[in-house]
Amino acid sequence: MWKEIESRAVKCGEYIVKTGCTVRTCAVALGTSKSTVHKDVTERLQGIDFELYLRVKEVLEKNLSERHLRGGESTRKKYAGKHLSHLGR
Repeated sequence: MWKEIESRAVKCGEYIVKTGCTVRTCAVALGTSKSTVHKDVTERLQGIDFELYLRVKEVLEKNLSERHLRGGESTRKKYAGKHLSHLGR
């Protein structure tokens, strides 16, 4: 595997563990695609740094379990503004 890809995978993994962010947020922060980050941290990282892979896996599982909460909050905020404008405020 190319050194550039290995270092990118480690960088993505460390960023996710450090911040607890989602794959999408990591992709934006590091300037790469969401698909690339996901492949790096779920497949490539396992063969490069297994301990880091396990820590990233914990964060991703936590994010997955909380995903419905973040989506619900976004929907609530979206429609809260529409409700007030409907009332003429």
